[in-house]
Amino acid sequence: MKFPSIKSLAQSALATIKRFPLEIVFALAGTIACTVKIESDTYYGPLYNWCTRLMMMANLGVLLCLSATLYIQSRQMSSVQKLALRFGAVAVSILLLFALDPFGSSSNVIRFFIFSLAFHLLVAFAAYTGRGHIQGFWQFNKTLFLRFLTSALYSGVLFLGIAAAIGSVHFLFNIETTGKIFEEVFTWIAGIFNTLFFLSGIPEDTKALDADESYPKGLKVFTQYVLIPLATLYVAILLAYEVKIIALWMLPKGLVSSLILGYAVFGILSILLVYPVREKAENTWLKTYAKSFYFLLIPLLSLLFTAAGARIFTYGITEMRYFLLALGVWLVGVTAYFLISKKQNIKLIPISLCILALLATYGPQSAFSVSKYSQRERMVRLFEKNKLVKDNVLMPFDSTRANKDDGEKAAAILSYLVEKHDLTSLQPYFKEPLSIITDSLEKTTQKDSHDYLSRYELRSKKTVWALKRLGLKKYAGYYPYVTDTAEKEERYEFTIESRNTVFTKGYDLAIMHDYYTVDTTVHVVNDVSIRQVLEKEDVFSLKLNSDLVQFDMRKLLAQTLPQAIRAAKSKERLDPQIIPDNLLTFKSTSANYEVTFKISFVSFSKQGNDIDVSNLDGVYLVKKRP
Repeated sequence: MKFPSIKSLAQSALATIKRFPLEIVFALAGTIACTVKIESDTYYGPLYNWCTRLMMMANLGVLLCLSATLYIQSRQMSSVQKLALRFGAVAVSILLLFALDPFGSSSNVIRFFIFSLAFHLLVAFAAYTGRGHIQGFWQFNKTLFLRFLTSALYSGVLFLGIAAAIGSVHFLFNIETTGKIFEEVFTWIAGIFNTLFFLSGIPEDTKALDADESYPKGLKVFTQYVLIPLATLYVAILLAYEVKIIALWMLPKGLVSSLILGYAVFGILSILLVYPVREKAENTWLKTYAKSFYFLLIPLLSLLFTAAGARIFTYGITEMRYFLLALGVWLVGVTAYFLISKKQNIKLIPISLCILALLATYGPQSAFSVSKYSQRERMVRLFEKNKLVKDNVLMPFDSTRANKDDGEKAAAILSYLVEKHDLTSLQPYFKEPLSIITDSLEKTTQKDSHDYLSRYELRSKKTVWALKRLGLKKYAGYYPYVTDTAEKEERYEFTIESRNTVFTKGYDLAIMHDYYTVDTTVHVVNDVSIRQVLEKEDVFSLKLNSDLVQFDMRKLLAQTLPQAIRAAKSKERLDPQIIPDNLLTFKSTSANYEVTFKISFVSFSKQGNDIDVSNLDGVYLVKKRP
């Protein structure tokens, strides 16, 4: 066996870069952004936000540019047309960089995954948009699938090898390393090596694949003895369940919709994997299986629509129910096509699913517009039911006349609408200009480097304003950062300079503080019975034999907070702020013991004079009194 030389590997890499320059640029941009994100010791700030957005853009950019390259490769195009298509792919990627802010709205995170799915599907058929070429289309996607698995295997082995080498250097030469180096090694292997390796295996002559009749025997074995039996098991369980609910005349459980989609995925994938060999004499049963699969899908789709419809009629449409319904409709179309059509064009599957995914992202037909309209109308109906709509304007809920259950439902829907679609989505039913209200609330929101935190605080303020304006605050739950008082909640995290070191000289015992246990078991060490108890919130008690030592953290933190803020080396609100050890060291005595409570990390919130501890690490240093 002849191993490739370094020179041949370098030439192969250069050839891949020359063939896919834009794809490599996007991969490099995403890798660098991920590296900066790992190195930045901040969370949810502007840098963290933009690094995340660059990584998202890189993912979409690689897929779009690869689709453009494959399309160009399959057609005779002028240099101007090629340049225009590639420029369009880059422009769309950059546009999505600014459009998809994951910390601005959770809807943008969903949009990103939908776009990523759509662009993956686009890669699958970009080189085969014309008529025919079904065999070449199948061979091309088989090659991509196997190349993906090979790339993942090589990348995984390479990462494990380098990680083991780093660990060996640390162990043998006492060279300090951090967890970041492993994250960065993984990032560069996944972002650059894996991408280069995968791209280098993409066929150049896609038309030649039409004549390729090769079929991996292992693929048939995997499909015949793994996928098809699993799909058969799924359908047997689901059909038995359908018989049960018909016999008992009951509504199906919501989870059944996901199981039906799982069966559809297994079934369609198994049919696609054996597509080239279905016509062979020894495989006639495959055509029978394909037909039976689609026939059996019909009663299951009716079950899916029944389960989804029951929840939609009761609770309205949300994004997830929209996707479920859309996939159900898509499956109906695919089933009808493969049962009726004689052509059996498998390209229809990725093309139709790609179009469906893109339609779900933006526009009046999108998942987000439809869910907004559905939930808003549902909320308005609750107000109409309680006669609280006047001249198409919502009136405040009156607890003396309004139904409590309706109030709780309206509060939940209102919170959802503001969280997912912003306060301005309610404008048709408000007299006040909600854009001006939003601007006013934004001016009162604390601005700092934690962009996500500021936006979260602003969303909470918008939600509380709308709840109070419509008299729904009493029906709603708690919203962080905002209350009915004028006092705003502040959050702090402190750590000490010697967090990982404990000096025990001069002490008899060192006892790790157990924050998450209300009452620990009794331990006996050196004839001292030890027990940690939380008798009152944020008051930590240590029982040493019959002695009791207590630390009231609310009082202690209130006393040390002003000094801690002044001494903090970082002014970031959510970054652990490093302060001198003595500011988080407290002492208490009992009849027989003197206890020093050394806190290494504490996270708490402060609202007015109230302090609430959310996490704490520390150690009790105990010595007997003379």
